[in-house]
Amino acid sequence: MSRRQYLIIGAGRFGSAMAETLANADQEVVVVDSSEAAIDAIVDKVDHAMILDATNENALLKLGIDTFDVVVVAIGHNFEASILATVAAKAAGARHLISKANTQMVARVLASVGADEVVRPEHDMGIRLASQLLAPSVVHAFDLGPDHTVAEVETHELEGSLSKLRLPDKFGIHVIAVHRGETLTVNPSASFEIAKGDRLLVVGSHADFARFHEEPLP
Repeated sequence: MSRRQYLIIGAGRFGSAMAETLANADQEVVVVDSSEAAIDAIVDKVDHAMILDATNENALLKLGIDTFDVVVVAIGHNFEASILATVAAKAAGARHLISKANTQMVARVLASVGADEVVRPEHDMGIRLASQLLAPSVVHAFDLGPDHTVAEVETHELEGSLSKLRLPDKFGIHVIAVHRGETLTVNPSASFEIAKGDRLLVVGSHADFARFHEEPLP
């Protein structure tokens, strides 16, 4: 991985976690915050950390904000400061600007004032966790030749007939057997009803199976 330069504005929990993760991946990380205590907590974990008012465009210009590959406005609950820092960072020449929002309304405002990307960590994590819970869990899997996988997966919320679920159309995978309790149904018909907790023996290409495993089920 090539070394890139990151500027993290805000050394709260989100900003600090991002800064430390990037630094541990041998990326060049600079953190700024208006709080001396926040800077003291992060200074030994990144390349540089300093007290700076990121809502001040001139301060960001002196810092050389336009030299960073990515700038992240990680200010948490101060809505006004987050907006002002986003405006100042963009005006000062940030190449790629990511801003953190706590609500959808704030996200829209940040996007409208110049953020190239807006993230909502708690919202996004909630969606990701729910998707993982809804996605099938792999029980066993093995390769069938160089391009295909046969796997036994346990469903969580998947219900309905195979014809209604349309797994071949949506994911490119085919159900070749269903294990329910002590009963094994081989080559189930299109009218076969899948119930929560069934174990499905499926076959598909590596790419199709990966998508089936990672995406939330309908």
